[in-house]
Order: sequence, then C-alpha cells, then structure tokens
Amino acid sequence: MMEKIKTGALAFLVVLSLLQSFFLAYSIPDLGTTVSSEQDYVQTEKMGTEDRVENLIFPEDMVLHLGGDRHTVLYPGIEFYDLILGKLKNREFKGFQRSPLDVHDWSEVRSRDIGVELRFGNGVPVELLQEIFRLEGDLLFLADKIDRIWIFKMDEREEVRAYFFSSDGRTVYESIRADLTISDVHEYVGFGTYLTPYQTADGSLYLPERPLEEVETVVDFDTYSPDQMLRNLFFDPGITRAIEDRSGTQIYTDSKRGLQVEQDGQWVRYTNPVASTGSGNQLGENVYTSIQFINQHGGWDGSHRYVNTVEPEEGRTIVFQQYYPSSRYALPILSEPAFRYGMMKLVMQQGIVAEYERSLMTLGSNTEKTIRYLPGGEALATRLSDYGRRSEVVAVYPALKAALTEGQHIRLTPVWAVRLADGTQEPLTGALPAGTVVDSELLPQGSGTDVEALSESGNEEAGSGKPEEILQESSGIAGRAAP
Repeated sequence: MMEKIKTGALAFLVVLSLLQSFFLAYSIPDLGTTVSSEQDYVQTEKMGTEDRVENLIFPEDMVLHLGGDRHTVLYPGIEFYDLILGKLKNREFKGFQRSPLDVHDWSEVRSRDIGVELRFGNGVPVELLQEIFRLEGDLLFLADKIDRIWIFKMDEREEVRAYFFSSDGRTVYESIRADLTISDVHEYVGFGTYLTPYQTADGSLYLPERPLEEVETVVDFDTYSPDQMLRNLFFDPGITRAIEDRSGTQIYTDSKRGLQVEQDGQWVRYTNPVASTGSGNQLGENVYTSIQFINQHGGWDGSHRYVNTVEPEEGRTIVFQQYYPSSRYALPILSEPAFRYGMMKLVMQQGIVAEYERSLMTLGSNTEKTIRYLPGGEALATRLSDYGRRSEVVAVYPALKAALTEGQHIRLTPVWAVRLADGTQEPLTGALPAGTVVDSELLPQGSGTDVEALSESGNEEAGSGKPEEILQESSGIAGRAAP
C-alpha cells in the first residue's frame, strides 16, 4: 500500500514539473514593470542639445596654395571653407598607396603647385574621417591617424594628386583613385584670390601679411545648477552626500562616484573610478562613447571640434573645444586656469567614462560687438619670435579668450594663440586696442566682394557656376556655431 502511495506521489510531482516547465516556456512575460540595476543612470530633464560625430570632426584650418609661393588660410566659419569642405565630402578617395614622407619635395610642391591643404592638428583616426569623407583603403590605412590632407595639381603635368599624411610624421598615403579633377583644384584655389595673403617659413606656421578684422563679443549666459548635473550623473541622487573642502569646493559623492563643483558653480568635474584591466584604449571607440555620454549628460552648447590630445597613453583623454562665430570666422575658445570655459574633457578607461569635466554655463543671444583688429605682418612675426617657448610652437591661429564680466556676461576677445608640441594652447598676443583705425588698403575685401570677384577670375577658370549658386551650396560650421 505504501509503495502505491509513493508511486502516485512521484507521478504527481512529475506531472507538476512538466506543467511548470510548459508555463515557463510559453507564458508571455509581464513587460509592464522593469527593474533597473543600480548601475543605470536616471534620465532627467534635457539640458543641452545632442550632436553627432560628423559635426565634431573638421579641419582646424585650410591652406590654399596659389602658386608662385603665394598662400592664404581659411578658418572654420568662412563660407569658402564650408564650400570646399562640402565639395570634398562628396568626392571619393580610393586605392591608397603607402609611401615614405620624402616621396616629394614638399617645400617645392608648396611653393610651385596650386592646391588645398586640410590640417587637423594632432591627427584624427581614419575611422572618424570616414564619417565625413568617402574613404576606402586597406587595414593599414584604416588603422592610422591623419593630420593633413593635401590635394594639388602638379605644375609640370595636368594631373591631380591627393595625399593623406600620417600623424607619425614618416608616412603618406596617396589616393590613386581620387574623384577629383583639375577644374576642382582651380575652383578651390580661386576662392583665395582676394583673401589676405599669408607667409610661411617652414610650411607649418602661416602668418598673415595684414591685420585681420575680428569682433570682440560680450554675451549673456545662463548656468545649469549643480543639482541638474547631479541628477543626470547619479542613479540615485537621494543617497549622495555633500561635503565641502577647505577651499570652499563642494563635492557630492555616493561613496563611489564623485561630482566636484568649482568656479562658483560654473565648472564641474565628475569622477567614476574604473579598475584597469591592462587592455589598451581604442581612440575611435572612445570618441564615439564620449559623444554619446555628453549627449545624455549635459549636452552641447553651440559648435565643438574634437581635438586629439598628446598623451603618454594614447586614446584615454578625449577633448572637445567650443567654437563661437566672430566676424567672418568661427573661432576656438581658449580655456585657461583663471577662467575655465569652452572645452569638455573626458578620460576613458576600457570604454567607460572615468572622468568628465565641463562648464555649466550656456551662452545666450544678447550680444554687444566691437570691431577689433589682430596684428599681422612684422608685428606678429616679432611677437612670435620673442615668445618664450618659440621652439615648441607647432601652430598659430586666431582664437577667442574668455573672461567673466559684471552682470552675468562673458567677454570673448580675439587673440592670436599658439599650440605647443605637448598640446598646450596659450594666447600669443592680443588684439590692437579698441578704436584703432587700420588703413583700409591693408584689409582684405569683404566676403561679398570675394564672391563677386570669383565670377570674374577663379571660377571662370574652373568653369564653375554663378556666385549666388555657390553660396546656396554653402553650409557647415558657420551655421552650427551660433549658440
């Protein structure tokens, strides 16, 4: 009798187990409730705008080589810069052939041949350049970083050459199947016919022969509160505690992550300790991750450019520098220890954001503008020669120096800046005093005059369209830089 009871109980348990397996396999899960892990960030109110990688990768300048050792420089924001970049985005570059740097005498090419040189500073990974240019190459090329693209028409032959310069300083890649014509090069060079001439002694530093007309801007700003950033960065702000150090800096922490609020609530530094696994950092992947992180945690204020840094452990530090429209150009804003503004910096560890620092200030639309002139010619050359770290200078460019003024305003003053070999950016010399009168013969013609002149010179030679058609194609940094 007992054996029958045991057998029946066993059979019942087997049937019950089968029924449970059936319901587990075929029942519809309840999707109405989701339990988030404590690693998930809380999605709160939207702060800044979102952006994409193709808007954050662009040359820091373009050099137009006009032949006969004549040159001019285009900076982001001017319509001719946007036109050339827009046209090159629609061209194809294929069949890359690797060569040593001395494949040409580049000093001779620079002096003799007409062309355009796109310069990217410390170099950009090819996988990021593919977001803006149509590039096809082998694995060796695709794994490299490019700091210059030089397109020129050889003087002795009717052919166009396109070279991509590796940031290693030893290698160049020629696109032997570039979708470019001689008319294209003539058109690009024609844009510089009536612009300010520049001189160079080494092919790296270009100085204008005349003063540059720029604008000093005083603009209002708003400030996100540290609480807004706190809610964007911590999964549960309710468990965080606030402490204050001896300098008055506020620090929020949840025992793991920290948010340090500095500069009277205008600057924050977020830290998230990540254990090192010893594996390398992939620069391209880290740039994509950084952009996504900023989109979700604070967003963007105006136009920014990705700036590759110089660091011992390449790929860890990601920097985006803010640009602001000043006169005809969109110029980079210098961030200095005395007043940090105009850049976002992230430190990555195995694809995770370990550090993140940025300003909480957002520029408004109420502005006061004053014409200021940046020195050129001998005055600028002398200032550069007298600069204490002259041997370390790798770039000279116009920029904006930010300073806080009374009444909730920021003053953006044009300066000549230098970039050093270690990546440091510093002001070189300021603008001439406000109210300085500069001889009109020393100034370049206005952008409207440039376009009219093109219809009579450069574009006629290139066989391109009317000036108004050219301007209709213009788009890019100038439109995106305005906050």
